[in-house]
Amino acid sequence: MAEQLTAPAGPVSIYAEASPNPESMKFVLNAQLLADGVSVDYPNLEAAANSPLAQELFNFDYVGRVFVAQNFVTITKTTEHQWAQLIPELRTFLKSYIEANGPIFTVDPAAEQAAAQQAAATPANASEADQATSQKIIDLLDNYVRPAVEQDGGNITFKSFNDGIVTVNLQGSCSGCPSATVTLKSGIENLLKRMVPEVQSVVAEGITI
Repeated sequence: MAEQLTAPAGPVSIYAEASPNPESMKFVLNAQLLADGVSVDYPNLEAAANSPLAQELFNFDYVGRVFVAQNFVTITKTTEHQWAQLIPELRTFLKSYIEANGPIFTVDPAAEQAAAQQAAATPANASEADQATSQKIIDLLDNYVRPAVEQDGGNITFKSFNDGIVTVNLQGSCSGCPSATVTLKSGIENLLKRMVPEVQSVVAEGITI
């Protein structure tokens, strides 16, 4: 059986923070769940096989998506219930689960995410120039875009660069967010086009609006 990864033991404090997506709420902890820059997005229970914590959250019938990052969990609801009704229950569950040293992951996602990012940056059929451009884009996303997106309870990952088109994946609160398309075009696309002349446009997977 794989070693189960848990958060550090000790008293846990949690506060809820609204995101630009009205259906998503960010629960910020004083405990580290993942290494900086590592995150996982579970759009459904089946995808959460590696996370006992996420599986437990999906037992709440109003939980539709779970996103876990360094020190927060973003939960997207599926019902018409108001967050004022749901936040106390979710906060109590998270606090109890983590203080009880409940398993967060069965396998650390860090290595898998690093391998996926490396594979995306260096596809076998890409030229050296395209690979260099892809790495430049990844660095810009990591250094300038991801910190801001994480503040909103989500994440952005690089998927591919082909014929001037950058494809990214939006996770957590960014998926289904009404302002995601505007952010993508007016913010991220403008930044990349200004910093990387080879970029012509940016499109996203993970937007469900």
